[in-house]
Amino acid sequence: MMLSFTDHHKTHGRREFLRVGGLALGGLTLPEILSAKAQAAGSGTLLKNKSVIFLFMHGGPSQIETFDPKMDAPANIRSATGEVTTKIPGVTFGGTFQKLSQLADRMSIVRSYRTGDSRHDIKPIVHKDTLDANLGSLYSRVVGANHPKNGMPTNAVLFPRAIDEKMMPAITKFGKFDSHGSMGSAYTPFVPGAGGDLQSNMRLSIPQNRLDDRKLLLSNLDRARWAADKSESFTASSHLQQQAFDVIMGGVSKAFDLSKEDPKIVARYDTAPLVKPDQIDKRWKNYERYVVNAQSLGKLLLMGRRLCEAGCSFVTITTNFVWDMHADKNNAGVAEGMDYMGVPFDHAVSAFMEDVHDRGLSDDILLVCSGEMGRTPKLNKNGGRDHWGNLSPLMLSGGGLKMGQVIGQSTRHAGEPQTEPIERKDLVTSIMHTLFDLGELRITRGVPNEIIQVASAGKIIPGLF
Repeated sequence: MMLSFTDHHKTHGRREFLRVGGLALGGLTLPEILSAKAQAAGSGTLLKNKSVIFLFMHGGPSQIETFDPKMDAPANIRSATGEVTTKIPGVTFGGTFQKLSQLADRMSIVRSYRTGDSRHDIKPIVHKDTLDANLGSLYSRVVGANHPKNGMPTNAVLFPRAIDEKMMPAITKFGKFDSHGSMGSAYTPFVPGAGGDLQSNMRLSIPQNRLDDRKLLLSNLDRARWAADKSESFTASSHLQQQAFDVIMGGVSKAFDLSKEDPKIVARYDTAPLVKPDQIDKRWKNYERYVVNAQSLGKLLLMGRRLCEAGCSFVTITTNFVWDMHADKNNAGVAEGMDYMGVPFDHAVSAFMEDVHDRGLSDDILLVCSGEMGRTPKLNKNGGRDHWGNLSPLMLSGGGLKMGQVIGQSTRHAGEPQTEPIERKDLVTSIMHTLFDLGELRITRGVPNEIIQVASAGKIIPGLF
């Protein structure tokens, strides 16, 4: 998140700035933007003051090795990693989830969820069902792109480069997580770290002889900020100007900076020590993705928690396309792959759940974990599982919803829902119902009808509310 001044592609200096929404530094129009958003959010009962973190398990996780192990099924079907008992009587998870099994009373597992097709893409986060926009962009279209009190983006997407700019770039060939669809570019998700469109827009090219203007600009901003702090009239309607200065001068940027976090908490989340690069078989073409997943997942969840605390209401997290489980030339099979993917997931998600519980935030933040599809009930000849759209894993935790339960059941071989299927439109509706009072949403002025249709297209997942 840098503002860079360059001359003929030569960088002369940097100063950290936070790029919020469609902020144009030259015009300093943020007060007007924030004022409009504050009015749009209103003061009624539309918002439930909740946040959502959607941990997207890109690549298609196996429903069997995660939350539905089917150990009574034949050997070529049941979990290749065994099972582990949980705190929910009679319920087991895949053997990799040792830590999550002890927190099962804080989650709801949906065993009758299906995404409907077996294509690699990024549904339900971005799909025609969400107007080709990140689901968080629909939220921002209703409440505004920035928090009305501090300017924090209301919608963010976290890729591994949010943790370390040296990590591999985001994979976009299956869809763009930061798509705004028909919502307009003002509602593009904020992407911290290297490679985000918003960040690249902040690279300004100016001639060498105008570099001194940079110092003048910063000096004037500092002077104006000092005057604002001292002015008795800088209240009421002008508080939005104060907010603009706070954003520009890096106020909410602290939420994106993990060095501001307690080192013990950072260590608690950190997944890098769990799966070291030399422990991953380099014959897999997806070797780098396994490494990046292990090194970034925990810290991405920590950053997600920090953003929610600072006022961001929708955070999408992905560690790139890693949950592919074919046991072919690119990917490890399920038993080996769950060591690379499942172990960091087990650690990071359990650390997150314990942390938000300790902070009293469990009712305020809903964590959703799922991917674009599930995996075939039968192992292939190499010990992998192939694409499967008829049943997919889905876990939810927190948000003030009912936890400690399994919703729905799958068939004996974990290939289909045995009870009434939960579709991806039902998941979208349930997420929107967590964020909004849907009755109020329907009568709120200025909300596009298309968003109301998306929010109301499915049924609320039974037993959650």
